[in-house]
Amino acid sequence: MAQPERAVLVRHPLAMVGIAITTAAAIVFIALAVAMFVGLLENPYAGLVVFVGIPAVFLVGLVLIPWGMVLQRRAIARGEREAEWPIVDFRQSRTRRVALVIAALTAINVIIVLVAGYGTLHWMESPQFCGQACHEPMHPQYTAWQNAPHSNVTCVQCHIGEGGEAFVHYKTAGVRQLFHVVTNNYPRPIPGVADMRPALETCGNCHWPGRSIGDRVRVLRSYGDDEANTESATALTLHLGGPGTPGGRGIHWHANPSLRIEYVYTDADRQEIPWVRATRPDGSVEVWAAEGTPLDQAPAGTRRTMDCLDCHNVVAHRIAPSAEQAVDRAIASGALPQTLPYVRREGVKLVQAQYESSDAARAAIDQGLRGFYKTQTGEIDSAAIERAVSALHAVYERNVFPTMNVTFGVYPDNLGHTTSQGCFRCHDGSKVAKDGTSITADCDSCHKMLDAVP
Repeated sequence: MAQPERAVLVRHPLAMVGIAITTAAAIVFIALAVAMFVGLLENPYAGLVVFVGIPAVFLVGLVLIPWGMVLQRRAIARGEREAEWPIVDFRQSRTRRVALVIAALTAINVIIVLVAGYGTLHWMESPQFCGQACHEPMHPQYTAWQNAPHSNVTCVQCHIGEGGEAFVHYKTAGVRQLFHVVTNNYPRPIPGVADMRPALETCGNCHWPGRSIGDRVRVLRSYGDDEANTESATALTLHLGGPGTPGGRGIHWHANPSLRIEYVYTDADRQEIPWVRATRPDGSVEVWAAEGTPLDQAPAGTRRTMDCLDCHNVVAHRIAPSAEQAVDRAIASGALPQTLPYVRREGVKLVQAQYESSDAARAAIDQGLRGFYKTQTGEIDSAAIERAVSALHAVYERNVFPTMNVTFGVYPDNLGHTTSQGCFRCHDGSKVAKDGTSITADCDSCHKMLDAVP
């Protein structure tokens, strides 16, 4: 007795399971994708489920259908099932309807796969994927990025270049990193020096290195450990300069696009620099080297052309270089009440102590600060204590991540020279040229202290 034309397709259980899985996954994908687009799903893992998990199930179902068909045909060939092939006759209206349904379903399947692929790429390039899907390893960088001046710049705008070659390079690196996350085999902390493109391809999209800025005044505020948390303010005139300033000098002289500065570093954090070479716009070349390092040949190490990121190395992921600086900034911003006696001293003590976890730190900071003020005589503003506890929690949670071994100062900040070598990596007076002159270590070449604080 003749069987329906679709008997070969649906007869094998595996093919039937594939049809059921594919249909269910398609319905769920469409529903959840619409929910995401209208803003009903805001969980950071929603993209992982909608654009990776469900499409993967959908594709598994698609694979099962032809697999079941192959098994069915093999069974027929072995004589286990009757060999019946459907007759395709487009003169019959039923055949035309079936063909139309199959074509429509195929088109829908292709659209689902394309939308899922696009959604996957789009979601994988979002900061939420970088910082929250890989929650533990990237939590410090994601938290620092959220509180940085560049929090409106997405990760991929700096970390992934344009074009097919860059796409393949960085996605391949991403697969390797994902494997490390899955196997729980990644460094703690994550290295601070990233594989970045030249700064002109990243920073240069918004910042013009050829701009002449001139002088800028900066006030640095710090506070004492005394009862009044006495403020000290240092005012500096920073000679930022630029190519258009007289002589083209100043701090931003290093970023002059027509100037090429190369150096060799010998450590992972680019803090040890024994050799520097400058090629000026007129073509003249000068080389400086530390004692024992030849001038005419770059020493062993990694050679690099200097750009913006050599000084602004933590501009998007800044972990405070010290607990003192972090607490001072909280006081200067008004988040930490300066009116509380000894709040600077106690705050530094609490946030730089070692704790097993962030939850333990929150509890200890809360109990420690409240306990301290219970021992003090005189009237203490309870509202100020509440504000202080919240401010110290924020200081800790923005800079210390016990599971990743990240804490104050773990990443050197090269913008300056008070908490790390910074400028002194080169400007330490120890690197000498052939004529005996050294890279200047004169303070006034970069800044000048003001007599009065603005």
